[in-house]
Amino acid sequence: MKILLLSFYYTPDLSAGSFRSAALVEALKKNMPEGSTIDIVTSLPNRYETFSVDASEIEKLESVTIRRVPLPEHKSGMLDQSRAFMSYSRGVLSLVVDEDYDLMIATSSRLMTAVLAARIAGRKKIPLYLDIRDIFVDTIKDLLPLYLSLALGPLFGIMERFAINRATKVNLVSPGFAQYFTERYPEKDFTFFTNGIDEEFVAASRMSEKSKPVEGNPVKVVYAGNIGEGQGLHSILPELAARMSDKLHFRVFGDGGRKDILQSRLSHNGAVNVEVLSPLSRKRLISEYLDADVLFLHLNDHAAFEKVLPSKLFEYAAMGKPVWAGVAGYAADFIRTEISNAAVFNPCDVEQAEQAFEQLELCATYRGEFMEKYARKTIMDCMSIDILDLAGEK
Repeated sequence: MKILLLSFYYTPDLSAGSFRSAALVEALKKNMPEGSTIDIVTSLPNRYETFSVDASEIEKLESVTIRRVPLPEHKSGMLDQSRAFMSYSRGVLSLVVDEDYDLMIATSSRLMTAVLAARIAGRKKIPLYLDIRDIFVDTIKDLLPLYLSLALGPLFGIMERFAINRATKVNLVSPGFAQYFTERYPEKDFTFFTNGIDEEFVAASRMSEKSKPVEGNPVKVVYAGNIGEGQGLHSILPELAARMSDKLHFRVFGDGGRKDILQSRLSHNGAVNVEVLSPLSRKRLISEYLDADVLFLHLNDHAAFEKVLPSKLFEYAAMGKPVWAGVAGYAADFIRTEISNAAVFNPCDVEQAEQAFEQLELCATYRGEFMEKYARKTIMDCMSIDILDLAGEK
């Protein structure tokens, strides 16, 4: 069996899609028939402008070949990202045009990787398994100016229908996506293999301190991830940090399109208790998690984000630290049901955020049942078997 996997991000890049794809490949290697191979076509590491890591354009590891498409320099703007994806798309098509495959897999958050995969799978007449990590058509309504949303929304809707209808099977990373997709595509077969906890975080959880913060010192609050419109840190942190300056010290690790706005607003509000720092490798990030007293998460107050389940939640929960989360909808329900010693507040609501913080116990909490239930290895093992079953449908 010869498998083609498309993922715009792949290890060693820092991205939820990168980590998810790498875990899936490990599971596929274990479960695919003897003699099978996997071709991965991704991009050279490009997730953050402030985080660079070397990777080869071609890498061969036993049954896996990784080809990384070089991209032009780009930032977080939509135009820059569109140009980057066009380069990726051309690179993918040139690399796979003469190859024969039995099965195709694509993981996609911003829709276009799914569209590209649908185009290739249709030409090659092979089964396609789509792993959908976001509802792009829904999200752009909140993120784009109204005139752009009205102009581009129908076009992206057509692209989504093309990709979903061409797929043999579709996995949705968040069960919160179910209503959107089942209403629009009632004939499709959907599964729900969520994000999960990688072994690095399981191992690190055993080192988590079980003591309270040092008396008299500010509580250390850590956020790690993208700093974009979707996370809305610029809409919550400047005022929240300023109001709680006598209690908390924030360390924000990340990059993104709203980083400059965040820093400007922090300065304007006199929030001197916030450090905005560059993204870190996983090893260094785990060290920061272990040193933190509280882990902070926030999504902007857009309706589309009420359906998502942030991948960050799984690693936060595994670390055993209190989780302070500004989320709504499915993510809020998930936290209340699944994660102990966590406090939820409505996105962008500073007063509620303060009140929620007071509900936290400032000590480590071992979440063994959660880690067992959402171990990435177990989830990806089941997902890989589900994917490999499609090969017989060619």
